Amino acid sequence: MRQELGFDEASVIADVGSGTGILSELFLRHGNVVFAVEPNREMRGAAEERLVEYPKFKSVQGTAEATTLPAASVDFVTAAQAFHWFDPAKAKAEFSRILKPSGWVLLIWNVRKVSTPLMRDYEALVNEYAKRSFARRTAKDRVGEEGLRNFLGQYGEKRLGNSQVLDFEGLKGRLLSSSYVPLPGEDRYDLMLADLRRMFDSYQTDRVIHLEYETEVYYAQRSN
Repeated sequence: MRQELGFDEASVIADVGSGTGILSELFLRHGNVVFAVEPNREMRGAAEERLVEYPKFKSVQGTAEATTLPAASVDFVTAAQAFHWFDPAKAKAEFSRILKPSGWVLLIWNVRKVSTPLMRDYEALVNEYAKRSFARRTAKDRVGEEGLRNFLGQYGEKRLGNSQVLDFEGLKGRLLSSSYVPLPGEDRYDLMLADLRRMFDSYQTDRVIHLEYETEVYYAQRSN
């Protein structure tokens, strides 16, 4: 982003479908103002609790189709692991409305690797507690080339290795950001967290674990 898209500390971010704030926190650590737009009350509350120390964190109750943000107010719109929830036509119009001229849209997916014992056990845990079927699919499996082009127009793409270093609270937040696992108050939520705790304790070193992903980024600039 810094090298190719003009991103710097002054850039204002709308992180749409922000969940528990995992991507938002990366921008906050960089010093950016982040509007974390999330419709789910439980996820939004988890993000507010985790990110309370960042004065530039702005929690927003909104959706991709109606963010509530002012027109031409942000430099970047990001959506990580969230595009499948959007109404593409309405979200495209909303993103264009809130972006400054020549702002950028980035659609991001993390695809889990299963090449280590930890990643295989994490995959098994997610499979055990998932409320519905899911698959570790690339963006082009999920959305398709035509879907990406209809939403973004002419776009660029990057694939990057990504290792997330997480303490237990970070791992918990990562798990709960998946739309297919139980949330607080739902069946098997407590059992899932107990198993997650046991898994974390068995693999942690210095109170952190490493989750391995390939990150796919698809990006396009708003036309003036």
